[in-house]
Amino acid sequence: EPASLTKLMTAYVVFQALRDKKLALEQAVPVSERAWRATGSKMFIEPRKPVTVDELIRGMVVQSGNDACIALAEAVGGSEEVFAQMMNREAERLGMKGTKFMNSSGLPDPQHVSTARDLQVLAAALIRDFPAEYAQYYSQKEFRYNNITQSNRNRLLWLDPTVDGVKTGHTEAAGYCLIASSKRGERRLLSVLLGATSEASRAQESQKLLNWGFQFFDAVKLYDARAPVKEIEVWKGARSTLKAGF
Repeated sequence: EPASLTKLMTAYVVFQALRDKKLALEQAVPVSERAWRATGSKMFIEPRKPVTVDELIRGMVVQSGNDACIALAEAVGGSEEVFAQMMNREAERLGMKGTKFMNSSGLPDPQHVSTARDLQVLAAALIRDFPAEYAQYYSQKEFRYNNITQSNRNRLLWLDPTVDGVKTGHTEAAGYCLIASSKRGERRLLSVLLGATSEASRAQESQKLLNWGFQFFDAVKLYDARAPVKEIEVWKGARSTLKAGF
């Protein structure tokens, strides 16, 4: 059960809509009864009080607002059900074979499932395909909306200056989950931790994973792209040798 880690795919589809000019950051979004009545974590949007796409994204990313997710899903897909279909299409395109989304927020549903590997693929795609949006939203430590200030639940943003995201999640069944990303020098590593027993342990164990990764693995460049690494002999061809590379 991916819990609020689901919101990474919601963000991915929303960022696509922004890129394709189907949505604008300053655009006002009406708040439906369904979004307003969302259970779980909220940013506290209200009907008859339009909210901008930019505010909804911050409410979704920083405050993990389920109400913000539903409002964004309705703005992009018309309904949350149609938006979930868009999420599943992207999951298939990214090769997330063990994933199915039933909603935009990650609220429990027996069919709403993912895997650690799939979630890593999703987080990596978000950072790779939308670097500016990632930098803009995911390291924000707190956000104030409707006179309510809420802190980002990713404790590593305070504990490790090299961590710039990504997302926490929690439900009874899923436990405490965290996808963390750290960039040290030219290297970025992602850790995916699911099912921790507390907020503190999910932060500590994620920090250990990142430190271990940086300490025991290196990025090594073997060859340049499109540069020859070898000459192959050619028999009875127009030329006697052929340059081959990657």
